[in-house]
Amino acid sequence: MKNKISLIMTCLASCFLSYSTSNSAQASDDAFTQLADEIWDYRLQQDPLLATSTGDHRYNDRLPKVGVEESQQNAANLSKYLRALDALPTGSLSPVNQINHAILRRVLKNEIDEATHKAYLIPITNRSGFHISFPDLEKRMPLETEADYLNYLARLNGFHEYALQHIKIMRKGLAEGYSLPSVVLSRYADPIKTHMVDNATESVFYEPFKTLPESFSPETRDRLQQAAREAIQESIVPGYSAYFEFMRDEYVPNARGSIGASALPNGREFYRHRVHRFTTLDLTPTEVHEIGLAEVKRIRNEMEEVKRDAGFEGSLNAFMKFLREDPQFKPKTAAELMEKTALILKRIDGELPKLFNTLPRTPYGLREIPAYIAPQTTAAYYMRPPGDGSRAGFYYLNTYDLKSRPLYNLEALSLHEAVPGHHLQIALQQELSDLPPYRRFAMFTAFVEGWALYAERLGLEVGFYQDPYNNFGRLTYEMWRACRLVVDTGIHYLGWTREQAIEFMANNSALSLHNIRSEVDRYIAWPGQALGYKIGEIKIRELRRQAEEELQDSFNVRDFHAAVLTQGSVPLDVLTQQVETWIAKVKAGTGATP
Repeated sequence: MKNKISLIMTCLASCFLSYSTSNSAQASDDAFTQLADEIWDYRLQQDPLLATSTGDHRYNDRLPKVGVEESQQNAANLSKYLRALDALPTGSLSPVNQINHAILRRVLKNEIDEATHKAYLIPITNRSGFHISFPDLEKRMPLETEADYLNYLARLNGFHEYALQHIKIMRKGLAEGYSLPSVVLSRYADPIKTHMVDNATESVFYEPFKTLPESFSPETRDRLQQAAREAIQESIVPGYSAYFEFMRDEYVPNARGSIGASALPNGREFYRHRVHRFTTLDLTPTEVHEIGLAEVKRIRNEMEEVKRDAGFEGSLNAFMKFLREDPQFKPKTAAELMEKTALILKRIDGELPKLFNTLPRTPYGLREIPAYIAPQTTAAYYMRPPGDGSRAGFYYLNTYDLKSRPLYNLEALSLHEAVPGHHLQIALQQELSDLPPYRRFAMFTAFVEGWALYAERLGLEVGFYQDPYNNFGRLTYEMWRACRLVVDTGIHYLGWTREQAIEFMANNSALSLHNIRSEVDRYIAWPGQALGYKIGEIKIRELRRQAEEELQDSFNVRDFHAAVLTQGSVPLDVLTQQVETWIAKVKAGTGATP
């Protein structure tokens, strides 16, 4: 690896020397593109699962190697690439490549900083990890040819070793004081034990082999099905069994009692890094906390107005209690919840041309969250389509504990997770063929989640939230994200307790208590991630106000959304630059549509 990077640097230097001064800009662009392509290819080799998800199928039979040495070596290699990036004359790059360079540099720096703080020693959260994502693998891999199924079988056969690698690194984390807090691990067993089956054909991993392509011969079908049963019996079940025993006997009993990231080694510095990583801005935890408190106050005032619109005469907290408890707001069956959601999606699909010039070609679907993860996960999530465009994106809805899934939240939730939220933004980004792959598949939390929260509010512009209860549901979801700024920084930097965080959210939102507890545990297990939503949405709304004020009658919301979305997911400072550039072009009359 060392020699390879040195060779690249030598080639880059030669490239610069071979060009005349008049061609220095092209030389710089060529050198940068060569290096960027090398970095992307390296990352795909290191993470074959990332490669598969982006539509690169060269490594479909492989799994990543997990370990302390591997993590440290990867960080060292990325550091060398970062130095190579910094050695380039960025001032000579084209404007597009200056942005590409800045974004690629930030991606590398984030990964290096994560390794510096030994985040690899805590490779799971209470609701995510290799053991939870692995069953979804067949939804991301092509399964059409015999070779495809053999690739999938190779990964199933590699799972036992993959699990043992995670056990080893998590054991190292325990020894060095890096673990999840014990309070978030009460339901650790369900997502593991569900895969410890006695009959291989009852495993979710066997499902793809029940419906093999009709073009396969009977002999091929029998051979693949037999190989699948063996892989499940000899790799999947032993892997999950070993992981369950480790969690039960070692990890959970010895997990730390503290809940804040500040309690980790160098924890306060680690959390400051997380704030910067997930917001993409130079904000301190204290500044984020204060922004959150101000947003909570503002949204609470709007909630008071909606409460009056609903004709409720009691206090705001009494209104939220009424919303949590009144049976009229609770779905009676999972089918009812899914049907009402599907109707909302159909309605918003028809309104999208009013808001956007371009819509994604990739379709999306609606699915229930699998039962084995539903109790400890959130109300919904989105699974992006594979990068090769072979499958749709999916909005997953939680139908567990129906009394905690109020109907008045459904409009905001659906606009966030599907369209015009996650699916519209992510599918469009993956279809931007002119962007290099490290940008087509970039996921800056502040942009991705900030856009989805902004998208919830767009419903007001196309006829949603007509009912005061649905509008309060929208405000509840906005309040939920504002509370995150307060609660996440409170827990990880200011010494808040879990009970203090739950009480704060219960007093300021109409979320069910089940959702509140699940959310607080999510923040405890995943420091900093929850900050990106509100910070990103604040920035997008701020840029829209700026555009409306400066452009007046020339403002076009469809063009504004194009200015935001047509460069993919970017850090918020880059987003500011691209929107302001668009504003200047509209003022100059040089084109309204990016």
